[in-house]
Amino acid sequence: MFDKWSQSEFASTSGGKTQKPINLKEGSKKLVSAIVLGHSVGHIFNSSLPLLLAMMKTDPRFNLTATQFGVVGGVGRGSSDATTIVAGYLGERFANRPGVMLSISLIIMGSSYFLLGMAPSFWWLLGAMLLVGIGPSLYHPPAIAELSKRFPDRRGFAISLHGTGGSIGEMFGPFIAGLLTTETFKVGSIVTITYLIAFEWNELLKISVLPALLFAVLVYLMMRNVSKETADTGSPGEYFRGLRELLKVKGIWGLILVTGLSDMGLSSVTYFLPLYLISAPGEGGLGKDALTVGFFLAGAQVAGIIAQPVMGWLSDMYGRKIVLLPAMTFLGILFIGLYFASDGYQLVLNVFAMGAFLYSLHTVFIAAAMDISGGKSQATVVSLIYSASLLGTASPIFTGLLIDEFGLKSAFLFSGIISLLATILLFSLKLPMNADITD
Repeated sequence: MFDKWSQSEFASTSGGKTQKPINLKEGSKKLVSAIVLGHSVGHIFNSSLPLLLAMMKTDPRFNLTATQFGVVGGVGRGSSDATTIVAGYLGERFANRPGVMLSISLIIMGSSYFLLGMAPSFWWLLGAMLLVGIGPSLYHPPAIAELSKRFPDRRGFAISLHGTGGSIGEMFGPFIAGLLTTETFKVGSIVTITYLIAFEWNELLKISVLPALLFAVLVYLMMRNVSKETADTGSPGEYFRGLRELLKVKGIWGLILVTGLSDMGLSSVTYFLPLYLISAPGEGGLGKDALTVGFFLAGAQVAGIIAQPVMGWLSDMYGRKIVLLPAMTFLGILFIGLYFASDGYQLVLNVFAMGAFLYSLHTVFIAAAMDISGGKSQATVVSLIYSASLLGTASPIFTGLLIDEFGLKSAFLFSGIISLLATILLFSLKLPMNADITD
């Protein structure tokens, strides 16, 4: 399939000048493999963090309120979304060195988790979370832009493969975190490793730096010399002028607002579903152990691994809006369903069904933004859509205030209502009917 895509040529433009066509066949398979691998590893870190933070919330050494917990999550998201604009510039400026940027992203992730694991106080947590947010923001713009440039006629599907890598990481991350922090079992003469050694949440954060460094080197080696493209932009001034022009494109502001509102609902569930599952019944939670919570969160991603490429392909064939509207509606209903679902099969089915849409939507949002922009300044477009998630920064904080007042499950009502509002707004937007309408 990738061989078929890579036989075409793609000439990018910058400032009205046509650049030399890129040989898309060269290194395409290697590029996709490296990007998907790196994204999977990055999301192992990302997905394990909400569970580890939930364990930190229940740690008597911190004794945080739900509002303080929301501030910790909000700071991390705000840092990530704010620095994405800078990452967009770097993605355009160093378009011929995506492997270096992706490796730096993984190194920052591991280092920031190490510092987070050393946190002795609430204020240290906030400082470490500022750094935690930077690592992922450096990864997405160059990675997604590179895929979009390689496969302009299958943009939705190519970006969805990047998302599928993230879903794989999202599936393994909480399971690994739960397994390594829970004393599991021994059967006869077979003793599991985690029965002998069960790490504390902060110890696991500290040792995370080692696999991060290992995969940073691996991704760099895989991506050496796979991109021959020249930089799309030079100075920061030129980049931000291009950004201003992009913001003038008809329809982009509406899509930014829809993405931001959608992310508000997602970020609330991301941080407070693990807390709901692990908190004691006396605190409004279900009192599950970390390994069980890991299974729940991992199960939420299983459907997404299949759904992302399917939704990407459908959006290429029939249009972004046709795919987004029903998916966003179902997701909003499922968020509200968390409030009413009883512990048992209802909760399991609800969480599993959510996984089909949790991250699949974002890849289609990005593809839609690239369609609207006409395929220009693609790392900038990615950074712009991720920066739209700045609206989600306030979501964990506001949700924490709601929980302190009305209880843990109020988070799910808030998430569902916000997500459905985003769906209503999307209905009023005009998006290109086909992915190739502006290519």
